Amino acid sequence: MLHAAHLECTRGRRRLFKEISFELKAGELLRIAGANGSGKTSLLRILCGLLTPDSGEVSWRTERIGVLKEEYAKQLVYLGHAAALKDDLTAAENLSFACVFAGLQPGASAIDGALARFGVPEKIFSRSLSQGQRRRAVLARLLLSESVPLWLLDEPFTALDAAAARTVEELIAAHTGRGGMVVYTTHQESRMQGRVINLDATHA
Repeated sequence: MLHAAHLECTRGRRRLFKEISFELKAGELLRIAGANGSGKTSLLRILCGLLTPDSGEVSWRTERIGVLKEEYAKQLVYLGHAAALKDDLTAAENLSFACVFAGLQPGASAIDGALARFGVPEKIFSRSLSQGQRRRAVLARLLLSESVPLWLLDEPFTALDAAAARTVEELIAAHTGRGGMVVYTTHQESRMQGRVINLDATHA
C-alpha cells in the first residue's frame, strides 16, 4: 500500500499544493490532474522519492520511503514525461539498460517484443527516432514490468497516436487487474476509471 500524508510542495515563493493525502491499495488507479504548472510532476517525484516534500511524508507498506530507499526503488517503475534515452544507443540497448538498473533481467527476445508492440525499431540509434517513437520506446518498459507492483507515470499519453495510447491504457488496466497499483498524471481528460486528485483545487 502507498500512503501519502499531508504533502505540501512549494517552488520559490509559490505553493504548488498542500494537504495532499491518500492511500492506494492493490488494484487501484489514481489520476493526478491539473493544469500545466500545478505541481503534477513534483507530486510524482515526491511519491517516488526523488523530491522531498516541504511537509508531510510518503510510506510504502507502513514504512517511510526515506527509510526504505533502494528497497522501495525496486518496488516501482517511474517514467518521467521526458524520453530519457541515450542517443548513441539503440532503442533495444536503452530498454535493456533501464531494466537492468531496475533489477529486471528480460531476454533479448522479450525486449524486441516489447518494442515491436509499440512499433519501435529496435536496432536504430535513438537519435534517429521521432519524438513519438522515443516516447513509445520508454513506455515499452511497462511490458517488462508486470512483476513491479507500483507504476508512477508522468504524462504517459504525451506524443502518442491513438493506437499507442490504447496500448498504454490496456497495459495499465492489465496491471491493476492483477493487483498492481498505478498513479499517473495528465492535464487532459482520461477515459480510464479510477480516483482523481485535482491539484488545481489545492492552490492557496
